[in-house]
Amino acid sequence: MTTKSSDNILDIEWPAPKVLAFTTTRLPAINLPSSTNTYHSLLNTEHLRSAFTAFNLGDHVGDCAAVVARNRTSLLDYLPKNSKIQWLEQVHGNHVVDVQTHDITPIKTDAVITRNRDIALAIMTADCLPILLSNKEGSEVAAIHGGWRPLATNIIERTIIKMKSSANDIYAWMGPCIGAEAFEVGEEVKQAFCAISEDFESAFQPVVLLEQIGENKFLADLHLIAQIQLTALGVKDITQLKQCTYTNSKRYYSYRRDGKTGRMASIICLK
Repeated sequence: MTTKSSDNILDIEWPAPKVLAFTTTRLPAINLPSSTNTYHSLLNTEHLRSAFTAFNLGDHVGDCAAVVARNRTSLLDYLPKNSKIQWLEQVHGNHVVDVQTHDITPIKTDAVITRNRDIALAIMTADCLPILLSNKEGSEVAAIHGGWRPLATNIIERTIIKMKSSANDIYAWMGPCIGAEAFEVGEEVKQAFCAISEDFESAFQPVVLLEQIGENKFLADLHLIAQIQLTALGVKDITQLKQCTYTNSKRYYSYRRDGKTGRMASIICLK
């Protein structure tokens, strides 16, 4: 599995037939297909500004609602005809929903599965790890919001258990997130994982803080944490796009870096 990059859409070349996946950056989506030109027509008719002067897809971060709606609508040009995007209200939990019909209201959950070819699943991030899954047949897809709390409460395992495919029949892709050299956490985060398995020790590197002697801090590797979990579950085909959202300010939003900021989206669907 490879990922082709443009300024605004990272197109994932998914190995399973009849599966389409991509992730956005903070840059405007100017390279969408020209068949309908939804985005460009909206740009020509609406003179609106994002609070983050970029391609924000989060409708809960204080941005202009019309701009967010315009940005979300533009993504439909990149999806199969008749597709509807299922947006979520992500709450950093481990609940998994099997989506059979599209709901215009965001679903309160952090992982979703569908076998409906008219539904595209979207995960929003601004440092957390987006994880996309499909079976090798191309008849089932899933999307996971991989913040450290969902990962520590086994959201990957709960998702795969709820899928109708076996773990060794699953492709997994992990997208841009805060990198291992930037994600500083406290000892309680490390202990949350190491209490599950000693295998997670390798995902945490100690930080020396001369001004705070006695307070243990660590640099956490979300990609490695998820990889350990996927591998333990029996998933063998794993692809990672290791780009750091925190350090790459021109390309990505980062909540840890900026506080109030926009959101990218990672999207997968059947076609």
